[in-house]
Amino acid sequence: MIEKQQQGREQQSKDASRRCAGCRVAPEHPIDMAFAFQPIVDTSLGMPYAHEALVRGLNGEPAASVLAQVDERNRYYFDQRCRTLAISQAAALGMGSFLSINFMPNAVYQPEACIRSTLEAAEKHNFPTDQIIFETVEGENIISRRHLVDIFRAYRRFGFKTAIDDFGAGYSGLTLLVDFQPDLIKLDMELIRGIDTDRVRQNIVRGVLAMCRDLGVQVIAEGIETKGERDFLAANDVSLMQGYLFARPALKAMPTPTADWLVASP
Repeated sequence: MIEKQQQGREQQSKDASRRCAGCRVAPEHPIDMAFAFQPIVDTSLGMPYAHEALVRGLNGEPAASVLAQVDERNRYYFDQRCRTLAISQAAALGMGSFLSINFMPNAVYQPEACIRSTLEAAEKHNFPTDQIIFETVEGENIISRRHLVDIFRAYRRFGFKTAIDDFGAGYSGLTLLVDFQPDLIKLDMELIRGIDTDRVRQNIVRGVLAMCRDLGVQVIAEGIETKGERDFLAANDVSLMQGYLFARPALKAMPTPTADWLVASP
């Protein structure tokens, strides 16, 4: 049994080495893209806590049209380009909040090696690494939960914050929390929709909030579209929120604050 486990680890190491060697071959046709930024608002202060970098086409084409061009041949370079471009655009906009960047775990073969371009971009553009959040969804396309946990742990060692997106969309997020507790989780919008009038959603979300408090994990509620949703969550001590109520993604620009960003104290 031990011999088989050792052979398995050796094979994984060889596979990773082959993949990393392939990463050094640049794709023939790089994917053109830009970023739109959507605020994650701290409603207790009426200020942005972070801005999520959302991939778009050069002229604002939807993310799906860009992601449809990603395959095994260019996944690594696409993931790396997303990080460096998001950092350069955020720095150019004078972003003072956290910057939340989505990453592809399947494009990260050796975390310490794959993070170099991110560190170089942050240094080049004078963007603090401790203001970067790396978020991802643990889903069917993840190589393994252990691989994702290894990535998260490495990123934490480098001083980045970590986040699980779409928490509550399936069972995987709960099992991931057993092995790793990120700095943040983002509650899936399906849990949030109409929560101010839905007792089932209210009870489920209250349970998640209690669990996160015990684990020391901050919660972001995403997909906020109404003041009712915002006010219910604020009454349950959720201050970090994201959604169309606050701002739609702004292409290569910083969204403008509105009165909806601040929840008045009771």
